[in-house]
Amino acid sequence: MYIQSLELTNFRNYEALQLSFSEGTNIFYGDNAQGKTNILESLYMISTTKSHRGVKDKDLIRFGQDEAHIRTVFIKDGIDYQVDMHLRKNKSKVIAINGQRIRRAADLVGLLHIVFFSPEDLSIVKDGPAQRRRFMDLELCQLDASYLHNLSHYNKVVDQRNRLLRDIRQFPQMADTLDVWDEQLVAYGTSIIERRKEFMEELAEIVGVLHGKLSGGRETLVVSYEPSCAAQDLADRIRNARERDIQMAMTSVGPHRDDFSFVGNGIDLRRFGSQGQQRTCALSLKLSEIELVTRLIGEKPVLMLDDVLSELDSRRQNYLMTTIGGIQTMITCTGLDEFVNNRFEIDRVFEIEGGRLNGLHE
Repeated sequence: MYIQSLELTNFRNYEALQLSFSEGTNIFYGDNAQGKTNILESLYMISTTKSHRGVKDKDLIRFGQDEAHIRTVFIKDGIDYQVDMHLRKNKSKVIAINGQRIRRAADLVGLLHIVFFSPEDLSIVKDGPAQRRRFMDLELCQLDASYLHNLSHYNKVVDQRNRLLRDIRQFPQMADTLDVWDEQLVAYGTSIIERRKEFMEELAEIVGVLHGKLSGGRETLVVSYEPSCAAQDLADRIRNARERDIQMAMTSVGPHRDDFSFVGNGIDLRRFGSQGQQRTCALSLKLSEIELVTRLIGEKPVLMLDDVLSELDSRRQNYLMTTIGGIQTMITCTGLDEFVNNRFEIDRVFEIEGGRLNGLHE
């Protein structure tokens, strides 16, 4: 799997941009705030239909314009795909695959697999559970269409139930209608918990091996899923928590409260790990993501490294760059010294300045 080309019109700070990529390592370099990350963001949009920054579609449109357009061509299983995405300021996005418009944006997810690694991911270990749930969800939604369906509906049910819980304070008689939402909460939530459990078991096996290599055999790492409750207990737990939920006006039990742990050499790295241990753990997690995707879909995903190398020491840089051989990689950076000094292989270099391609080197 690899991306051949990208065209942008009125996306972020780009009025117009056309790029053709190497199947190997592609470097985007330039000063900060020139638009390097925006290129990766557009490709991530094609993969997941959302920005990795969590912003709304209208905020991706170039200032003063009403629409933006992303077009990319990529190869998967030997088949060419062209995806066109129109972002509109006051309307929902329009997406076409090989010229055929799709009804739902979700139908695009899973076609192009991307593993995205940014400096923010280095803090996934020490940050709160929401960041770790996001990591699980982003990958599972690319790999499993039914999981995407269940998660989307589950989140809507939680929102509706929380609104109802707030209303019950003023209108206690409305409590009888909670049963309808609780049934849906259990149905979608049970499926989510079971799939997350499978995913984390598969990931944990790979993480342990990679982490041992990355730490030079000095550290072990055990990753464990910590669900809010077991799938078979979800119905009882939601029922027993009803009075508390009404008092708090929020849903206190379910997969939206899940977490997972990292135990290195017997220490909970979330709370007691050093910065170096936490970064090694996060790097192991991302590299494991690549291996897991490769196993499940039979092709290597596209890897995107957004200014990550500058955050890693030379040992971790070397391990990362030697591990990703054979994978199409997109890397943003502010300079090329680290690649030249370490003799990392580079296939194509794009110099970005002020929302323009200022130079191309091969």
